[in-house]
Amino acid sequence: MMRRYAALLRDNPDFARLWLAQVISLTGDWFNTIALMALVIAYSPENSGLAVSGLLLARFIPPMLISPAAGVLIDRFDRKRIVVWCNFLRAIVVLGFLLATTGREWLPLIYLLSILQFTLSAIFEPGVQALLPALVKREDLLKANTLNNITWSVMLAAGAVAGGASAALLGTNAALVIDSLTFVLAGVLTAGIRSYRRTPAPQQSGDSASSGGAHRVTFRDGLRYLRRRPETTSALLIKFLGNLASVDTFIAIFATRIFVLGEGGTLSLGILHSAFGVGAVVGPLLLNRFNNGHVRRMRWLVLIGFVWITLGYLTLSASESLIAVCVGMFIRAMGGSTNWTYSAVMIQKTTDDAFLGRVSSLDWGLFYLATVIGAVVNGALVDLFGDESIRTVALLACALGTGALGLWYLLVITLERRRVTAVPASAD
Repeated sequence: MMRRYAALLRDNPDFARLWLAQVISLTGDWFNTIALMALVIAYSPENSGLAVSGLLLARFIPPMLISPAAGVLIDRFDRKRIVVWCNFLRAIVVLGFLLATTGREWLPLIYLLSILQFTLSAIFEPGVQALLPALVKREDLLKANTLNNITWSVMLAAGAVAGGASAALLGTNAALVIDSLTFVLAGVLTAGIRSYRRTPAPQQSGDSASSGGAHRVTFRDGLRYLRRRPETTSALLIKFLGNLASVDTFIAIFATRIFVLGEGGTLSLGILHSAFGVGAVVGPLLLNRFNNGHVRRMRWLVLIGFVWITLGYLTLSASESLIAVCVGMFIRAMGGSTNWTYSAVMIQKTTDDAFLGRVSSLDWGLFYLATVIGAVVNGALVDLFGDESIRTVALLACALGTGALGLWYLLVITLERRRVTAVPASAD
């Protein structure tokens, strides 16, 4: 099976550069994530739930707010240069966290620098998603996105363990320096991409053209485009619906307050992230056996993803050991990873290149919005009712997953009926 992905890298050297850059930077990301999460919890022992939620909010609210502008930038300027500079600038920001390790009085700086880092990520992530179709053939988009997601998952599993171990053995400072260096190396690799050529923005019509020239790119035009594209608009809901319960909060609370291993829970954080990462690898690889790459097929497979998400939270609600939590995280990740991969492919296949930056940014913005909602609600419930209430919160997440499953089923049925009325009965 993996030979297909090796061939994809061999036949597409520029995609291979982008992929390797992601491998390197993702490794550093987990050094950063685990070190900072443990630091925030250590600085706020009495309000750990809100402290963790605050870190998640600092990471996700700015990207949520900036996503409309990020999409316009990606569609207006050279996507490769945007991705390169986002890597270099994040390397500088991460070094600033070193000051925050000197004492709890620097806790606000952790939140401020997280805002800056993830504001840049809000431009970087949809930039990569919009750049990818220019580096591989259309028929290879499923393989390319699956490989990217597998990479993220493997680095989550390996990087989380390495990050937890490095934070415990080498200290937080070493983990942060490593993260900064990975961003620099990722930027250098991405700068070596040769085949990408920017597609000029098309002539805009209506009030956009009259108010700003022939090549003006606006977010409003992107929304108008989506109103005419129900198949694309529906795909934008997948990440949103799948992340309303904010799995990051469950990982943080279970690892640092319930089943604590290592100083501040750094080891248990690594274990749970690893279980999540392994599940995220298995999910799309398993369902790809039934995926022919067609958007219609992927819509139905996303239903299975929502079933796994729901079962994962149900398992967490009944967990009485770290092993049981790992099983729940594994199942939850199978569904989340599958839906993440397929939603990206669906968007890339149903969106014109001129609008892909704006649509991808909106996709990420909705993901950030869902994560913010989940982080606030979960953190507040845990601080209000105590750490042990996390299992009840997981049961509520299970109910939410059931609702998402039902809503997506109704959307798929509606799109199928639209297709039947729009296409002659003899057509496929």
